Amino acid sequence: MRLLIVDDDRVFREELSELLRDDGHTVATDGSVAKALETLGSAEFDVVLTDLKMPRTSGMELLREVRARWPRTLVVMITGFATIETALEAMKGGAFDYVRKPFRIDQIRETLRLADQEREFEAPEGSARDPLAEARGLAAGGQHEVLFLGDPVPPEEPHLRAARLDPGDLVGLADRCTTFVADHPNGAVVISGSERLIAAHRLEDVVALFGRLRAALAGHGPLRVAFNPRRVPGVVAAALAGSVAPDEAHSTLEALANPIRRQVLQRLAEGPAAFSEVMRAAGLDDSPKMSFHLRKLVEAELLSHDGELYRLTPRGDAAVGLLRDVAFLPPGSSADNLAFPRRNAPSRPNRPAG
Repeated sequence: MRLLIVDDDRVFREELSELLRDDGHTVATDGSVAKALETLGSAEFDVVLTDLKMPRTSGMELLREVRARWPRTLVVMITGFATIETALEAMKGGAFDYVRKPFRIDQIRETLRLADQEREFEAPEGSARDPLAEARGLAAGGQHEVLFLGDPVPPEEPHLRAARLDPGDLVGLADRCTTFVADHPNGAVVISGSERLIAAHRLEDVVALFGRLRAALAGHGPLRVAFNPRRVPGVVAAALAGSVAPDEAHSTLEALANPIRRQVLQRLAEGPAAFSEVMRAAGLDDSPKMSFHLRKLVEAELLSHDGELYRLTPRGDAAVGLLRDVAFLPPGSSADNLAFPRRNAPSRPNRPAG
């Protein structure tokens, strides 16, 4: 993986970077948040490992900047025991994980292994779909009037309008879609190339846009969103899927995107377990961290906590069977929303007029 280590301790940076390079990672280092932001602006990284407490600007500030500007990059906090509460706050703010100082190198390796699993939480083989075929299927027989936004723009067909997707103009995209839906009671929208929107804007803004479009289309037709699976890591694909899914599915998708929580669910699928048993199954030796993940699963209504035991709820039991496919299930009907990995397919030849 491509790693960036940010710590004001030069000796620590050099020793950790040497160990991680020996493991085959590509590693860059910086001694301050300001330098790290310059580095992130000029190169792409999979994971940032940052000290929480640094002079002038803290690791929390770096976390906020990374979440806003490079949402596909995971952040791991490196913290002393005295700052454990702040580290948990960082996880609430979007940090992938934290590691306490002093640590063993195998702890860092395990954290990076889990980070790699999160990045690979992706669509199962065979789930790719052709966006234009999706639009044509929705328009077939006039069941929906469909607005297709993509590049290149296909010729218009019966019940199918097409326009170029301008990735730089989220406001214009929202206006075009809501106007179309207002004019067509059975309107549906298919967007091809959503990874271009993510490249031009914060992931949070793109997710919010799709959420607004989903609400505008309620009672009309479905919203279908395609992305290039080679340019969108699994955690971002899950966020896209959550943005178009029903409200009650959002917390499930968020919970299942984290590999530690998936391990917890898989253990509890075998039967109820106490806190210590769940912690062993998750491979953790950090009680506050385990409590954080269990609380997330309880809030998502995937677990219940009855006395000393944690157990799967019916919702959690169903989620276990969907650990790989939850974000990418084919729609149950033509009325369902969907985010799906794009498969490029040749366009159907134009039929002669008349």
